[in-house]
Amino acid sequence: MKTNLLFNQKTVFSFEVFPPKKTSPLETIYSTLRELGYFKPDFISVTYGAGGSLNGQTTIDIAHSVKHTYGIESVAHLPGINFDKNEMKKILHDLKCAGIDNVLALRGDINPNVKPKDDFRFASELVSFIKENGDFNVIGACYPEGHLEATTIKQDLIHLKEKVNAGTDQLISQLFFDNDYFYAFLDKARDMDINVPIEAGIMPVTNKNQIERMVSMCGVNLPKKFKQMMEKYEHHPDAFRDAGIAYAIDQIVDLVSQNVDGIHLYTMNNSYIARRISEAVSTLLAVPKSK
Repeated sequence: MKTNLLFNQKTVFSFEVFPPKKTSPLETIYSTLRELGYFKPDFISVTYGAGGSLNGQTTIDIAHSVKHTYGIESVAHLPGINFDKNEMKKILHDLKCAGIDNVLALRGDINPNVKPKDDFRFASELVSFIKENGDFNVIGACYPEGHLEATTIKQDLIHLKEKVNAGTDQLISQLFFDNDYFYAFLDKARDMDINVPIEAGIMPVTNKNQIERMVSMCGVNLPKKFKQMMEKYEHHPDAFRDAGIAYAIDQIVDLVSQNVDGIHLYTMNNSYIARRISEAVSTLLAVPKSK
């Protein structure tokens, strides 16, 4: 099923997982998926791997299991800079053979140890190619606080409009910790006739190192109350974890109350955190969206 069709029915709730590192057994992801399946997400997306690590077949295998073993719709991430057009055609063929209808088209993170390919310099080029070479629902990324490489929010929105015009069917946002940034972004996007469904990406922060890494990679802003939370609990791991979960739940409650199209939870392969959040918001998600 194409996941863009879900938004007509409800507030969509989805998860992201990533393939295990090479040093970890592949089986660990399947135990995580079994546990995540209990919470009945609308779909689970599977990343290609941090920094452009070459694990594309693993992504396809996991996405296949999500759909056919665990009965949950799946999305496979595709970073364009890792492939030329012939390689991408083969991947799209393999995805279709695996019964996967949804892909997340990304330019991809540049890995200093892997030379990028030149056929897909921008996500919009990859979106167009996918639409020309297969019947896929194409998802794109968006950035409520602007992409790190964009000089202005306006410029970033112009590129987003190009990506949607190329055929992007829905969007998932980068993580953020201040909902006001998301609402302002949403207003600007709608003003530019970017009218595809936009899910809010939420990442529960469970330790200080995690947030410092995210800030350096994504450039997200940290609200005063979030910084105060970090300072108060940084030396108390269990309290920090619970405070991070509570903060994410508070964000989701506010977003769902404002009729957001959906929530995409960056689980970090942690089923405990996903369970805590899913249990806290399940009744909210069951309420029909306001007209």
